Amino acid sequence: MNIRTVEHLYDHLSDEIAWRRKELTDVRTLIETKSFTKSKRDALIRAGVALLYAHWEGFIKAAATAYLEFVSKQGMRYDELSSNIIAISVKGKLNDAAGANKAAVHTKVVDFFLNDLSNKCTIPFKTVVNTKANLSSTVLQNILAMLGLDDAFYETKAKLIDEKLLASRNTIAHGSYLLITLEEYVELHEQITMMMNQFRNDIDNSATLNKFRRT
Repeated sequence: MNIRTVEHLYDHLSDEIAWRRKELTDVRTLIETKSFTKSKRDALIRAGVALLYAHWEGFIKAAATAYLEFVSKQGMRYDELSSNIIAISVKGKLNDAAGANKAAVHTKVVDFFLNDLSNKCTIPFKTVVNTKANLSSTVLQNILAMLGLDDAFYETKAKLIDEKLLASRNTIAHGSYLLITLEEYVELHEQITMMMNQFRNDIDNSATLNKFRRT
């Protein structure tokens, strides 16, 4: 990736979500084929739920990483950026200080905030987004806070994420039998694709409105 402009980001997110939506739509179409027996449809639904989760987690991580790359490529100083972006950049320093019982380490952190905020910011965008391979509503909230995105919409979806998507995916991935009706699957498909679209729009808006800048 080389995401330097809002247009680059928009195009990247469009490509990223397009292939995922197509694959999910293809699977849904297959599941809804009326010629399948119930046992075959049930198996396809379980596979479909696992794929829904895979694309949900994959898109959140890919989109968040792309946004942070875009911010990084703006070449801005620490003191020009919002507090959430600065927090990403200095996380390593803060972790080192928290784990050390040495005055010299603590002093280095203080010196950074006193003297180095006019330096160009370095954002570790390739490694900082961590879905923990288990994208619960709590993990999602942390990613939203990291990016400085409003969490109100996603709070209303917490139960769906944790109980309908993640719990079902974990049950299926661990080899246990789980019966999910066609109606439940279709509703889950629509909700997850809607949340992916919302996340994409939130990132687009944040980049367009320069919400990563300090106000």
